[in-house]
Amino acid sequence: MSIFKKDDLKQEAAKASKEAISTIISKDMTITGEVVFKGKARIDGTIEGNVKGEYLVLSESGKIKGDVELDSLICHGTIEGDVNAKLVTAQTSAVIIGRLSSANLTVESGATIEGEIRSITSNKDNEKATSNINKKNPLSSPSSVSLKRAETTS
Repeated sequence: MSIFKKDDLKQEAAKASKEAISTIISKDMTITGEVVFKGKARIDGTIEGNVKGEYLVLSESGKIKGDVELDSLICHGTIEGDVNAKLVTAQTSAVIIGRLSSANLTVESGATIEGEIRSITSNKDNEKATSNINKKNPLSSPSSVSLKRAETTS
């Protein structure tokens, strides 16, 4: 059983950013069923089913309707389902609806996350996943977090 340390997370992030994308699901494609991959993949189209793999870039046009289990996720698109990943980056255009479990979460201004957010504190099986929200108030129920785009006018 291993606990992810900051150095381990930095190494994962560096590895993910250097690796070339080996699989691309185009904007015009819709896949129904489970998708499993190794290496780095980019989804521009739609997946209706669960996704398991290592490093995923979900583009602005990309949509997943199902659960996601990854080492690293860079999300620009929409996910309707539970997300379980060591590293998650929700970019400005990202929409994640469902339970999000991660050891390292980065949310850019404008991203939308709706559902429960959990911090992974143990191995991949998340046996000891704990809610950051509930640590502050153990009587509170899982919260819905929504970060809306800030609009400016000139």
